[in-house]
Amino acid sequence: MSNFSFPVFAQSPPENLEEAKEIGEKAVEEVPKELPGIIGRIWENEVLPIWRKMYEIWSNFWNNTLKPWLSGICNKIKEKLGMEIEERKPKVKEEFEKEKEELKEEVPEVGKSLWEKFKEIIK
Repeated sequence: MSNFSFPVFAQSPPENLEEAKEIGEKAVEEVPKELPGIIGRIWENEVLPIWRKMYEIWSNFWNNTLKPWLSGICNKIKEKLGMEIEERKPKVKEEFEKEKEELKEEVPEVGKSLWEKFKEIIK
């Protein structure tokens, strides 16, 4: 970390109690004024460079190692799924047609029974 010093503390150690009291009073006045600047300098000079370096390392690792590996796996999965879908398409179409024919037969029956129930309710 950087070596930070307040102008108040840049003096030699106090020689008596009165001098210590003056330094304390100055510190109470100066610290609130100086603190935002100190925190800003710490953030800019020490925190952000570390985070930027960490991001750079992770980004390089992702782009050069993980991304190509995961992309290859995803492509293999898509290829396998595509082949499986193509194999199952005819059977799915056949099942769909069967269901469609069954519904065509059942719908008039359902309609009749609903109409008959409605008539019963009215009577």
